[in-house]
Amino acid sequence: MQTVHVETASRAYDVLVGARLIDSLGTRVREATGARRCCVVTETNVGPLYADAVERSLRAAGLDVAERMVFAAGEEHKTLATLGGLLEGLAERELTRDDVVVALGGGVTGDMGGLAAALYLRGVRVVQVPTSLLAMVDSSVGGKTAVDLAAGKNLVGAFWQPSLVVADVATLSTVPGELFRDSCGEVVKHAVLADEALLDALTEHPLTERRDERALVDVVARNVSIKRDVVTADERERGLRQTLNLGHTVGHAIEAASDFSLGHGSCVAAGLCVVARAAAARGWCAPKTAARVEASVAAHGLPTGTDLATDELMRYVAHDKKRHEDTVNLVVPLEIGRCEVRAVSLEELRRMIELGR
Repeated sequence: MQTVHVETASRAYDVLVGARLIDSLGTRVREATGARRCCVVTETNVGPLYADAVERSLRAAGLDVAERMVFAAGEEHKTLATLGGLLEGLAERELTRDDVVVALGGGVTGDMGGLAAALYLRGVRVVQVPTSLLAMVDSSVGGKTAVDLAAGKNLVGAFWQPSLVVADVATLSTVPGELFRDSCGEVVKHAVLADEALLDALTEHPLTERRDERALVDVVARNVSIKRDVVTADERERGLRQTLNLGHTVGHAIEAASDFSLGHGSCVAAGLCVVARAAAARGWCAPKTAARVEASVAAHGLPTGTDLATDELMRYVAHDKKRHEDTVNLVVPLEIGRCEVRAVSLEELRRMIELGR
């Protein structure tokens, strides 16, 4: 097991990365929170696989476990309606501020459980137990929680840091290959952002070809460390943390314009390649930099572009939370391991999407 300590202004916590950590989850939750009562929030795919084991571990540690809450799996259910159901459920179970929500699942569950915890009673503690690679390396760490609106992704949310994150890589054995591949988009993004050696390793030995637990623990822990360093310096995304949106401005537009038929990681990978090629065309980075980004994305079997119409993508970019009046904060790679946030006009972004196709 590897432990990555996260220290933010609002809360300090540990991210535990290892295999078969669910067995000791209850003890770790008690140690991290001191709570005596908890409620597991999960979804219809993950719940049948791991919720019983999680609740056994929690009870074995002396925690009173309220009736679990299960919502329908899928990004299409990351809505205000689902959030409202969770909040009503927490109230029906009479959770208090002394209790803890345990969010068990992928990124959608982490967002839904985390935001429900942030809002209920103006804030109860949450423990994130991510079961997808995407959630382990990205969404479970850093305290971003949100739901989608018809206008776009993650437009309603809150910053709410967890009290503990337990990433049990053994759960990745039940993740379908297509979903695992999709998650690699965020792994490649982190490497482009901050670790040239990691990008080279991923390109030469794609994570999709080496799903052994030792490799997974190392890669997940390194990704968490990259995100930790950024979040610690800028918890509320006022500066440096915006670089974590590398690939996301175009990626979120692709995701929304495709009616969420494409996975988040795949959309981020496509958005990353579009922006890298556009940056190279503008002279902001060397053509070799864009080629290395595209090579690593392609090595993982992820899309390196999109056929969606530019006008359709721009319709969703207009609702991007990174928009400021007529400009959007766009993260561009200058070289592998060094990226920059640039304010670009909507018209300039339109041209960049065309250039990056």
